[in-house]
Amino acid sequence: MLFSNIDYLTSNFSVERGFVGTRGAQIAYLGSEAPADAEEYGERYDGAGKLLIPGMYNTHAHVPMTLLRGYGENMALQDWLFKRIFPFEEKITEERAYPATSLAIAEMLRFGVVGFTDMYYFMDARARAVIESGIKANLCQGIMVFDAQTTYEQTPNKASNEHFVRQYHGQADGRLKIDLNIHSEYISNPQVVQAVGEHAVQLGVQTHVHISETKLEHAECKQRRGGLTPVQYFDSLDFFRAPCTAAHCVWTEPEDWAIMAERGVTVAANPASNAKLASGFAPVPEMLAAGVNVALGTDGVASNNSHNILKELYLFALLYKGSTGDPTVVTPAEALAAATINGARSQGRLDCGCLAVGQRADLVVLETNVAWAQPVHNALNNLVFSAQGSDVVLTMVDGAVLYRDGQWPTIDVEKAIAETQAATGDILAELAV
Repeated sequence: MLFSNIDYLTSNFSVERGFVGTRGAQIAYLGSEAPADAEEYGERYDGAGKLLIPGMYNTHAHVPMTLLRGYGENMALQDWLFKRIFPFEEKITEERAYPATSLAIAEMLRFGVVGFTDMYYFMDARARAVIESGIKANLCQGIMVFDAQTTYEQTPNKASNEHFVRQYHGQADGRLKIDLNIHSEYISNPQVVQAVGEHAVQLGVQTHVHISETKLEHAECKQRRGGLTPVQYFDSLDFFRAPCTAAHCVWTEPEDWAIMAERGVTVAANPASNAKLASGFAPVPEMLAAGVNVALGTDGVASNNSHNILKELYLFALLYKGSTGDPTVVTPAEALAAATINGARSQGRLDCGCLAVGQRADLVVLETNVAWAQPVHNALNNLVFSAQGSDVVLTMVDGAVLYRDGQWPTIDVEKAIAETQAATGDILAELAV
């Protein structure tokens, strides 16, 4: 495809107008003039009134929780978990997780997400939906250990992790990757944390973990672990030897930021979920200043209600101005980096995340000739502070168009909606018995 006379976001976060051509899975041309062999690029896409940006990444989600959208509202975290979420989750099956995952993927593609990082169960259902849809994903199978004696070998996760890595890691031309998981410091023990970290290194895969999401979690870890914060605790067990995505990090401290920067840990910031659950605001300006790779996540829709990454982008760029009293913190370029290239790095995708020849053709087109995006004094400002998720008109992954003008060529969205509704109804009926 050749995008013609279109405004596009460069790798240094300036906006230029010109031509972007894709061949196969890669970007093959960028320039102010049409390429000499323009006819060989196939379809010529008219870029008038459009903005082309790199695909965006959702670096922390629990996609089958689409089944729980709006189910637990206005509740304290512990009541929310134990009275609503956990009982409902016990009724989810592979069969019920599949349409919910497909629906979540359709939602993400609709809003310009080309890759997501997911921590949950039902690996086969999630992997099937990822492979069929064409999106990129890093998936991990949840592990939770509630006692101090259990070893990694005694859990079903060691064998299942090896199985899933053999079966799925690198499938679909590398679109699908398998990570290893520790849920959190408080639902694990030291020998499991250390063993999972070692296993990730042995398997050559990455890890995904919740860290310092709430003030209570952070404080109780320090009480349990001789003053160590969750980041310091995991680091003391060499967990960060494998590349890690750490979700939330709301209550992290300066020493934590130095560790994460040194170890190459990505922080998946979840501004909407953290605000909705009253967890607080991650110290993003301080983490960026410390050199931490910070990316964006939505969390599950039970604690957010949507996978609209442009909403997260807006909150990420806005909240810290208000919370710090400094209107200069978290620039539009920093916010866009978190949504694009930082997210690609978090997934270990070094040929993704920016518009450059040789990079993967993961592209998103937004409509800019709309009332809320005009006039354009600064295109970056408009993209971060004015754009809506509904402005996305095309999402391409590895050169394949997966969403365009209300259509998903790889997902039967009506079927996914109907089956998700049916699964939700069945679960609610079972809970009422």
